[in-house]
Amino acid sequence: MDLRKIKKLIDLLEESNLAEIEIKEGEESVRLARMPRGGVAVAAPAHAPLHVEHRAPAPMPMQSPTEAATGGHAKPHSDLPEGHVVRAPMVGTFYASPSPDKPAFVTIGQAVKAGDTLGIIEAMKMFNPIEADVSGTVLKVMVESGQPIEFDEPLFVIG
Repeated sequence: MDLRKIKKLIDLLEESNLAEIEIKEGEESVRLARMPRGGVAVAAPAHAPLHVEHRAPAPMPMQSPTEAATGGHAKPHSDLPEGHVVRAPMVGTFYASPSPDKPAFVTIGQAVKAGDTLGIIEAMKMFNPIEADVSGTVLKVMVESGQPIEFDEPLFVIG
C-alpha cells in the first residue's frame, strides 16, 4: 500500500472521532488505532512492517469541524433559507453529477423525494451517494462540484 494513502488515513483518523480504522486492499491491509496517550500507531502488511507514531499536543477542548476550519470561530450559516438542511455525513470531495460530462443530480427548484440522490461524496476512492432524507423542493445548493467538504457541512436546503 502506498505511503501517501497511509498518511491520508492518518489524517482522516486525526480529523474524526474514530478510535480505529482498518482498510484492506487486496491482500494488503492497514489498521490504525488511537493510542491512549494521544498517538497513532499504524500496522502494515507483514511483508512490509511499518510503525508511525504521532504525538499530539496536550489535549484541548474539541472543536467542531466548522470551528476548526475557521480558527475556533464558528460562523452561523445566516445565508441558509428556511427548510431542511442536508448535511455532509463525512469528509471528502463533493460532486454534483456522476461524471463531469453528465448533468447534476439536482438543481435549484427541482422537486425531490426522500431517497433521491442529491450528489456524491468521494472519500478514499469510494463514491458515497448523498440522498434526500425528506421530500420537497431544492431551495439552495450550498457547495460546488469538486469542492472539499467537512463533516456536518450544509450541502443542500430542501423546503
